[in-house]
Amino acid sequence: MSLNRTRHLMLVSILPLGLLLASFLPNTIVTTAANAITAEEMLANPQLEERARNLSKQLRCLVCQNQSIDDSDADLARDLRREVRSQIAAGDSDDAIIDQLRQKYGDYVLLNPPLDPATMFLWLAPFAFIMLGGVIVLVARRQRGIEDVNELDASERAKIEKLLASRNDRDEPKT
Repeated sequence: MSLNRTRHLMLVSILPLGLLLASFLPNTIVTTAANAITAEEMLANPQLEERARNLSKQLRCLVCQNQSIDDSDADLARDLRREVRSQIAAGDSDDAIIDQLRQKYGDYVLLNPPLDPATMFLWLAPFAFIMLGGVIVLVARRQRGIEDVNELDASERAKIEKLLASRNDRDEPKT
């Protein structure tokens, strides 16, 4: 097996690990958009506004890619922020607001979906990719070892046998 192919296999096996580590980064680091909340959207009560901001950071923009509604400039995200703020102003709890949005949009609206049978693949896929990468590395190493043994051609074998024979002649006591 060539060195380039081994490097390629190592890179392919390390890539899933990198993706897994990147998935653990907080969403605020991964996303680059500034907070999209306008002054008109904000609640007058700072405590209620803080609750709204915390909830908005947990909810996915349904038209953006991996952005919270807190970070998104999309019209749908703005509508969801308004809906969250109106429910907070009405006295609903955070759990009730999230449950209502989950019923309306499904688990997709959550940036961190719950661990259940429907989302099991999302949670276990990174570990499966890491295991697959490990298997690829092991198979590549095993094949490399086998190819190393089989790389001797007839002339090389003859040289080795000649060297071994001359060594045996030196080691035998002279009579």
